[in-house]
Amino acid sequence: MPKRSILFAALLLAGCSMQPKYVQPGLPTAPQYPAYAGSVAEGPRAPDVEWRSFFKDPRLQALIATALQNNRDLRTAVYRIDEARGLYRIRRADQVPNVDATAGASRSRIAGENGAPPIVSSRFEVGASVASFELDFWGRVRSLTESARANYLSTIHAQRAFQIGLIADVADAYLVERELDARIVFSEDTVRTRTRALEIGKQRLDAGVTSALDYRDIETLLTQAQTELANLELQRAEARNALTFLVGGPVAATLPAALPITSQGIVENIAPGLPSELLTNRPDILEAEEQLRAANADIGAARAAFFPQISLTGAMGFASSALSSLFGGNALTWNFGGNAALPIFDGGRNKGNLDVAVARHGIATAIYERTIQNAFREVSDRLADRKWLAERLASQERGVAAQRARAELARLRYLNGVASYLEVLDALRELFAAEQLLMATQREQLTNAVDLYVALGGGLDRR
Repeated sequence: MPKRSILFAALLLAGCSMQPKYVQPGLPTAPQYPAYAGSVAEGPRAPDVEWRSFFKDPRLQALIATALQNNRDLRTAVYRIDEARGLYRIRRADQVPNVDATAGASRSRIAGENGAPPIVSSRFEVGASVASFELDFWGRVRSLTESARANYLSTIHAQRAFQIGLIADVADAYLVERELDARIVFSEDTVRTRTRALEIGKQRLDAGVTSALDYRDIETLLTQAQTELANLELQRAEARNALTFLVGGPVAATLPAALPITSQGIVENIAPGLPSELLTNRPDILEAEEQLRAANADIGAARAAFFPQISLTGAMGFASSALSSLFGGNALTWNFGGNAALPIFDGGRNKGNLDVAVARHGIATAIYERTIQNAFREVSDRLADRKWLAERLASQERGVAAQRARAELARLRYLNGVASYLEVLDALRELFAAEQLLMATQREQLTNAVDLYVALGGGLDRR
């Protein structure tokens, strides 16, 4: 066979690959979000809004920045990227020969026989060698390299997914703290008001203007407010502990002042877009897809194991008994060789490895599709929350206004002797509960905006 034909055949074999062509699975969800998703369709897209623009509270911005720097779980994710990058470099290095430089010198003395003088000899060597280099005819090494590269990229996406989740967790914990602050201020005002009411009630009781029952009703209202205040203080302490944990250390006393829960200015008109956009916007989906690519490449490596593995070895250098003539023409030495190993009987090992690779590819496909479905569900849930939370909040605001009016009417009726203090007691108790629920719903609406922003793939720092 002519040399050119041999070279062409070698190049053709080197281009072979046992790896199946990667095909992205179809979208396992509906092409559109439910009808209520269109309630806000003209706002910005989540990936186009950096978290510094999404959150307006300077204290929250500082807390998020600190968490991204200090959080230990995020550090672990970064180190996993470094680990995967190193493994990828190791696999990629297998595609090129490893050349080692060698140098040596030796001197030996052999005793003479039958009275002959001893023989003293020297030997000097210098050269380069290739221990073993696999000719990747069937794409085994390339498939393993591609698998390592996909695993490396998946760790990058995993780190980004964790970063987005950390931003959301810090924001949620911060908003809970702001809600509790507002509710505590309201409860403290209520305790002060009811303490004053109890003092007046005691004066009226001593003057015989009111009954002991009315006085005890006022006392009951006060103890209820005090109990709720203590409960809120406990919840705020726990919320601050959670925030400290997420931030990765004590919250600095020099941070900017916090904005009230009603003045956070969080972007709430994020447009949902199409479900297909999640495939490129959400890092957890991108992570699952890279894992799928890695599993696909592993099939190629498992298939290639059924074919001969051919490797080359070689060395070239100079050797001489005298250092002065080491690089002379006659001192040149070389040797080259090749080995081929064809599996004949392995007890089913290669078949088992292929079955494992195919099964893991199926698992990776199912995980990828489930990740997409979970993302679709999260977005749909947050869109439903956005629509009906707005309606609930409007109803609660109307309800609080009605409860205030009712409480004032009950107070006037009591002062005019038309009603008992029990009517006032019920009105004030229900107003207090309605006020507390309204503040909780205001926070819930902001939390929903944050969760929707994250579910749509927002949160990454593009700078």
